[in-house]
Amino acid sequence: MTTNTTPSDDTVAARSARTAVVPSAAPSSAAPSARRTLVSTGIGNAAEWYDWAIYATFAPFFSKQLFNPADATSAILSTLAIFAVGFVARPFGGFVFGWIGDKVGRKTSMTLAVGLASLGSLLIGLAPTFGAVGALASLVLLVARLIQGLAHGGELPSSQTYLSEMAPRERRGFWSTLIYFSGTLGIVAGTLMGAVLTSALSKTQMADFGWRIPFFVGAALGLYGLVMRARMPETEAFEGIAEGTGREGRAAKPSLWKSVVEHRKQAFQVIGMTVGLTVIYYLWAVVAPTYASTSLKIDAGQALWAGIVANLVFLAALPFWGRLSDRIGRKPVMIAGAAGSALLHFPMTWLLHDSAWQLAVSMSVMLFFIAAGAAIAPAAYAELFPAHIRTVGVGVPYSICVALFGGTAPYLQTLFTDVVKQPWMFNAYAVALMVVSILVVMTLPETKGKDLSD
Repeated sequence: MTTNTTPSDDTVAARSARTAVVPSAAPSSAAPSARRTLVSTGIGNAAEWYDWAIYATFAPFFSKQLFNPADATSAILSTLAIFAVGFVARPFGGFVFGWIGDKVGRKTSMTLAVGLASLGSLLIGLAPTFGAVGALASLVLLVARLIQGLAHGGELPSSQTYLSEMAPRERRGFWSTLIYFSGTLGIVAGTLMGAVLTSALSKTQMADFGWRIPFFVGAALGLYGLVMRARMPETEAFEGIAEGTGREGRAAKPSLWKSVVEHRKQAFQVIGMTVGLTVIYYLWAVVAPTYASTSLKIDAGQALWAGIVANLVFLAALPFWGRLSDRIGRKPVMIAGAAGSALLHFPMTWLLHDSAWQLAVSMSVMLFFIAAGAAIAPAAYAELFPAHIRTVGVGVPYSICVALFGGTAPYLQTLFTDVVKQPWMFNAYAVALMVVSILVVMTLPETKGKDLSD
């Protein structure tokens, strides 16, 4: 696309980096501005995933501080319910930040999202206890989670779109692994902090002040991500939209809602692709250590270390699947990962009983196959939509799906295990959703190497 403006040095450097690899593998001659841009994407994404991970990790410690401690089961269920409520704000975040990303810029949307998430973490860290202010403590937690839900609803589609548009088309699958790679580093950091704090502090100290520490760290990390992102260049695809809309007699783009309606098939495909992945991912990658310690009575510290081991396996698997998708296509990789997850879910659940090594093995096996869909989902989503609605087109259906299915997964798991006493029902539900995702992926066009400019 021909433009009438001269791009900035940073923008030129960022574009030239399209022939490079991701930051961790970039040669020393790579442009510093390009490396800074991609690292900034990862840092901000890691900060937001860290925020969500530490909520699940430290829920057993702060549930009796922010809810009535007289009923421990009710307190943990209420805490997990607010975990789900936080997902309610995600579709709104997907729309608001998606609109910002498609109208103002991908960079602006990403910067605002990480700043808002940082504010949510700070509120939780400063929340008063139930013993001090009663139900107001629970209300503060609810407000903070809604803020984080709004931010996270905008973070993923904005950062996914940004990274996919910055990547060279022949390496887009590999580059897209940065989203879950950086996010998983955030999860590992949160889990590691949980393991260290539970080992260094007594249960009384954890209940008194220890659970607040990771939320303060999350607020600081988010602030750093905000500063880094404010210095990033914009993507070429978005600049093409801005320069080609309503200038010199060019026809204006259709309205946002009209564009979304026109691409409703792709929106439903995003939901179908995501429905199985979001439940199985949150089940095995995020809440498995908490579930193991609260429902299976595995030592909390050992469960957290098992989670770290499994997530390291996940990190190693992501680039493998990403590179493979650039060679053989998106569809075969997504189908292989979903099928493996569905087939092995029950065997790995049966393996998990009462020891940390069982947790480490079962999580590792599942996360290897889950990594297939997670690695290339950002690229696959972006390749479904034109540039002028790419952020909101992905953000709204993705956030709705995650809110309805991912947000309720920890609560339903605890409910069916501890209250209904029929855990197999939840496991069957998770496998059924994976089958749905497989069927939807089969309907997708193969988009490997697609040009993402309009």
